[in-house]
Amino acid sequence: MADLDSSPKSIQSLYAWYSEGQLWVNRRYQRKLVWTLEEKQKLTESVLKRYPIPAILLAEREQGGYEVIDGLQRLHTLMSFIETSFPGSDGRYFNVSEYPTANTRSAEGVFHVVGTDEDRLSPREVGTYLDYSMAISVMRNATDEEIDEVFSRINTYGHRLSDQERRQAGVQNQFSRLVRSLSSDIRGDVSDDILSLVDMPQVSIDLPMTRHGYSVAAGEVFWVNEGILRSTDLRDSMDEQCIADVAASVITGSLIARSKDALDEVYRDGSEAGRALESALAGYGSDKFTAEFKYIVDQVRLICTENGVSIKLRNLLFARSSTNPYPAVFAVLAIALHELFVQDGLQIANFSAVRESLRNLDRRIDTSRGSTSPQERRQNINTIKGLIAPHLVDAQARELYDRQSTVDIDDTIRRSEVEAPHFELKQGLLRLDDTRGMDTAVLPAIIETICAIANNGTGRTGCLILGVADKPQDASRIEQLDKITPRMVGQRAVVGVRREAVKLGETPEAYFQRLRDAIGNSQLSEPLRSAVLAGLSFNDYFGLGVILINIPAQAEVSSIGERVYVRAGDQTKEVAGIELINVARRF
Repeated sequence: MADLDSSPKSIQSLYAWYSEGQLWVNRRYQRKLVWTLEEKQKLTESVLKRYPIPAILLAEREQGGYEVIDGLQRLHTLMSFIETSFPGSDGRYFNVSEYPTANTRSAEGVFHVVGTDEDRLSPREVGTYLDYSMAISVMRNATDEEIDEVFSRINTYGHRLSDQERRQAGVQNQFSRLVRSLSSDIRGDVSDDILSLVDMPQVSIDLPMTRHGYSVAAGEVFWVNEGILRSTDLRDSMDEQCIADVAASVITGSLIARSKDALDEVYRDGSEAGRALESALAGYGSDKFTAEFKYIVDQVRLICTENGVSIKLRNLLFARSSTNPYPAVFAVLAIALHELFVQDGLQIANFSAVRESLRNLDRRIDTSRGSTSPQERRQNINTIKGLIAPHLVDAQARELYDRQSTVDIDDTIRRSEVEAPHFELKQGLLRLDDTRGMDTAVLPAIIETICAIANNGTGRTGCLILGVADKPQDASRIEQLDKITPRMVGQRAVVGVRREAVKLGETPEAYFQRLRDAIGNSQLSEPLRSAVLAGLSFNDYFGLGVILINIPAQAEVSSIGERVYVRAGDQTKEVAGIELINVARRF
């Protein structure tokens, strides 16, 4: 049984933990950062006025540090205010120069100070803020089950969570894990389950009206980009609710009613519906449904794209212009596509024809609030299938979906910003000068990076993507030279490699073979070389074309001949001597 230790801690002490990487977030059950600017400002104002604020609950970790059980939003708000992420309600920022620890982190480039001398807190106010005593409780020797139970109980009191957040917080089973993981993939805020509190902004969503500087822009998320949901709906996990609705219907093979009660029953611990779903999912497979849903997302994107120009799905499906979300209509569309692609083994032969078949779909199906029963949903699904079916052809099973969907590629690009040692992005093989000649240093550098990522340690995988510019100046130069429009994913620009194949006067297949030959003829040690070649793939990626070099986990140190390379942050370097011995210890 866990022990509970309660003792006050100053904000200054908590910031020391924060800056030393002692505060951790378990994304298996924790929400993303969702507070509005007003909510943040009210909290910091309460501190400066020395008003009481709710306690923070942590759990001691075996690996060291503390896991945040309750108070994630409060903790991150208090810490990020110190790092001038937002102003107080009076427009003034924290005065970093008055706090040596924060001042040092700023000087090291960890964060950039915002504000002028005129709009900063006074030295006295800085002292008041840092000395504020927080009520902190720490669970010691707690099991995962105890932590889950405590979190569930805390977050099912009252109305603190949305319906879907309450469902996900209330149960930890195979279905809830599938919904959480797949939703994260589609949103683009994927990360390891355990993440430092410092890194939470990298996997949180910036809403248009709040602009906290988080890495995932709501407008770039599939749900919002296609108008299926409003950006504010992401805050309440409506995307997870939509996925849960589709998944439960597909996996059980029986449509559920689109209602709060139906989903509540699916999630309710010990319910007949919940047991049936868990049993069906054990046979169906979470990975299988995840791949199928990502394939559907890819196909929707392609349906909405013609000659490189996209039409928002909402504008395609609805005759009248509107900003209303339509998760119910998307759900029946997704189920219809799943039945056609997966159950019937078909694929789209003519995307333009499918697009025209779906135009003004709202005039052909029942979109009223009353069309929620399984029978009414079945009628809508059958109508959609009838509209699309004439433009489909038989497909081989392997063509239906691929492990490297555009969703997976987007997630990898975003993860590269947080987990640099495991990922590498390169714009291509050609130089960016006027000659556009082959850069002879790129292929050797790629092979060295493959070796280095493989040496990250037991169980660690990685990926190198060719066709992504990680520097704005490179993206601008490529746009100028090759007359293409990059696709932005976070701060990265996907420029593709098809443009380089065109410059070289060769097919994408011939370009791809250049890389395969370079890896195959290299001195990369086995089994790494064979494993990398087996996982090498080309993805059309919205017509731009990217190459993915997947680096699977290795059981021992990898080398290039007698040379060994490792990753130091986002850099690759050769090691020898004591450093080489330390690399061997990773395995």
